[in-house]
Amino acid sequence: MILGGVVAFGGLSVGVGGFQQLNPDAVDAAVIEQVKDNLYVITGSSTVDRALFSGGNVGVFVMEDGVAIVDTKLPGWGPVILERIRSVTDKPVVTIVNTHTHGDHVGSNEFFPDTARIAAHENTHANMRRMDNFQGDNAKYLPAATYSERMSLGSGADQMDLYHFGAGHTDGDTFIVYPALGVLQTGDMFPWRDAPFLDTSNGGSGLAMPETLAGAIAGIEGVDVVVPGHIPVTTWESFQEFQRYTADLVDAVRTAKGAGLSVDETAAGVDLSSGYPDYDSTRLEAAVRVIYGELP
Repeated sequence: MILGGVVAFGGLSVGVGGFQQLNPDAVDAAVIEQVKDNLYVITGSSTVDRALFSGGNVGVFVMEDGVAIVDTKLPGWGPVILERIRSVTDKPVVTIVNTHTHGDHVGSNEFFPDTARIAAHENTHANMRRMDNFQGDNAKYLPAATYSERMSLGSGADQMDLYHFGAGHTDGDTFIVYPALGVLQTGDMFPWRDAPFLDTSNGGSGLAMPETLAGAIAGIEGVDVVVPGHIPVTTWESFQEFQRYTADLVDAVRTAKGAGLSVDETAAGVDLSSGYPDYDSTRLEAAVRVIYGELP
């Protein structure tokens, strides 16, 4: 449909030019894949190469009366998201869930129709209000539906359960459960197999993160498939492993600081590779420094 010239949707028309500002390799990498039945994911990226970075995974939940999407990638990615959705359904996007405030998860909210219902945690709404993206007329793309601890959207086979268990990546992270499918979407509370990005400017906390993840593990039932923030679809066991990693990371930093090591010595010395050989360490130093600063 894109190659044909125009995609029409909800009064919006997007031509081929809609992709021109994006890196073609990044566009090609953002494919749509079936997770289970009527749930799909438009793949995200975790590369540090900004030219190839598209943002987070986008959940695409095809319901009876329309499509719910979870997160909207960076600004300018709306046409790609829509083109991928159109490859599996002609139904309109009627719901958007933003897992948290970052631009690679909320950046293309404004591309979708004003009639789409946007939902997020109340803290994410407050954080998004401070973003340049949502000033002036664009404030209409802020979440209109907010919650504190739990909220359900839809019912039956179309139900989505939104949970907040506390601070971690930010102070407003939402976990989405698709109960009819046994699938959990985590946003950046489980972004990748590496140390988490801890955004303290938006209420994030390295000390709280393992406790929040433990709360999610205890409070969510019936899930066997997990859609992380940026890496491919994985298992519930992989999500549990990430929780253990964050707990071990906090313990390692606490031990080092308690032994009198400086923040630089701790950042250079913390190494979890023996216990987590499949994990990267690209983001480890930054996380160590945040956790060290939070410890008394």
